[in-house]
Amino acid sequence: MPDSGKVAVLVAGSWGTAIASVLAENGRQVCLWSRNENQVEEINTEHRNRRFLHDVELSPLIRATNSMEEAVNGAEAVFIVSPSSAMREIASALKSYVNEDTLLIHATKGFESGTLKRMSEVLKDELPMYDPNRIVVLSGPSHAEEVIERCPTTVVVAAHDKAAAEKAQDLLINSYFRVYTNPDVVGVEVGGALKNIIALGAGLSDGLGFGDNAKAALLTRGLAEIARLGTAMGGSPLTFAGLAGIGDLVVTCTSRHSRNWRAGSMLAKGLSLEEVLAQMGMVVEGVKTTQAAYLLARKHGITMPITDELHQVLFDGKDPKTAVEDLMGRGPTHEIEEVAKQLQTDWLC
Repeated sequence: MPDSGKVAVLVAGSWGTAIASVLAENGRQVCLWSRNENQVEEINTEHRNRRFLHDVELSPLIRATNSMEEAVNGAEAVFIVSPSSAMREIASALKSYVNEDTLLIHATKGFESGTLKRMSEVLKDELPMYDPNRIVVLSGPSHAEEVIERCPTTVVVAAHDKAAAEKAQDLLINSYFRVYTNPDVVGVEVGGALKNIIALGAGLSDGLGFGDNAKAALLTRGLAEIARLGTAMGGSPLTFAGLAGIGDLVVTCTSRHSRNWRAGSMLAKGLSLEEVLAQMGMVVEGVKTTQAAYLLARKHGITMPITDELHQVLFDGKDPKTAVEDLMGRGPTHEIEEVAKQLQTDWLC
């Protein structure tokens, strides 16, 4: 167990609260930041965060505040666990309080709308005083609802600076939360973001009643799309075969806890995107990620047919059943040749 010390977590959503619980389990004094005064009071007085994690009791080592300065001051590490749309705003506010010695870890899976930047790139923009090689990314198959219940979970932390990744690993690892390190920041970020697109598709497929065969094909071909774009952006092919790739893809496409799967299933039932988002009441990262991936595929000259069809369903009003039929009706191709090409290998020659 690590020595006792202060760690800050921004913000107090489901995943942020789950990470705070892991840190508290390891003996850390955790300061959890939220803008919501009622949420802060509930966490401090009742040790609950009912909006996101129902009636789970939180450790008394977790204290909440709506002051970012109070949360970050004196913390040896800061975890940013915000929606992708809030990352730049939070990073901008953070620059007044964080210093170059603070370990900075983010656990946000998505791209910034407009710029199409990864989250570590947004942090680099807003925190120019901070060594970007020390920015750590936390990703992998990890539903907050299971982590908070101490279910066995395995994740990955990535940073260009090996010592930074290992420090994050030491902060988090325990008997039920296993943490691996990886130097591939790009691959880990891209894999974590793009799997949400395929989870939307899995929800659509299940909502339409297409069965296990269809979903297995969707996950397999979806992983090919993730690896294709991820390697074009500079990620390692091996990363997509690991926790941040296939691991996160499987859990997000098959679990009842997945917001993106639920959103896809609701779309298949005939609800509009606006109705789905209103009923969900929480961020569905796969929606904005589909927009970003659609544009990134064109920027890098990458073919992503599943992403293209989902983009039409989400933003052009295409019927989900027609989208699946169009995917199945694509021209024939050769799987192994395509995989070899995407991984830029010549072993077939």
